[in-house]
Amino acid sequence: MTESSSDGNRPPPRIAVVFFDLGGTLVDEQDIAGWVDVAMQLGVDIPPDDFAHAYAEVLRETDCTPRVPFEEFWRRVLEGGSQRPVSEATVGRFIGAYLTHDRPLPLFSDTRRCLEDLRTEGRRLGIISNSRGEDHVREILIRRGIAEFFETVVSSGTEGVSKPDPEIFRRALARMKVRPEEAFYVGDLAYTDAKAAASVGLHSVWLNRGGTGFGDDPPEITSLLEVPVWILSMERTP
Repeated sequence: MTESSSDGNRPPPRIAVVFFDLGGTLVDEQDIAGWVDVAMQLGVDIPPDDFAHAYAEVLRETDCTPRVPFEEFWRRVLEGGSQRPVSEATVGRFIGAYLTHDRPLPLFSDTRRCLEDLRTEGRRLGIISNSRGEDHVREILIRRGIAEFFETVVSSGTEGVSKPDPEIFRRALARMKVRPEEAFYVGDLAYTDAKAAASVGLHSVWLNRGGTGFGDDPPEITSLLEVPVWILSMERTP
């Protein structure tokens, strides 16, 4: 929460900019059926439920460490799901197919309403994403019909620096010309997103769609529809 000033009359700083993560936050990046199909074509037979479980488990594990290389992430998923070693060559072929496969990437059902509410309140919006590049992110936003909401896109693939490195958040703040205390960040990973943003001075929450919403380290929400309400409450609290 923002503390009140010493004279007791100054209101909390207004949140001018709200930044979002992309995959897992605004769009559903999981394509379990497609990934299972690719794995099977490469001779790695993983039932969909096992693949989904392995993916979620590795995502949790790697969120608590410095960013794990892409190849290592998917090696862990494939080996965790199949319960057997997977060669480096197979992992490489899986990643090649992953990068060329056109995933659905649908909007979550709460995305558009959240963005509309924030825009109605006069807040500016931006994206901070660990992704292939700014152009790729903008293409996804256009395909999903939400590009108009965002003034800026900061992508690790373009910047050469990834979350949780504080530098990527600083660059986003500089691009939007706002101070950290005037910005809010929403992402689906507790450490890589919420805690990393908070370490730079941004207000932040962890979007944990499968959680309880009661976590406070970092603050946890279960739906994007909570974001506008959370910010308004924060601004009104001394």
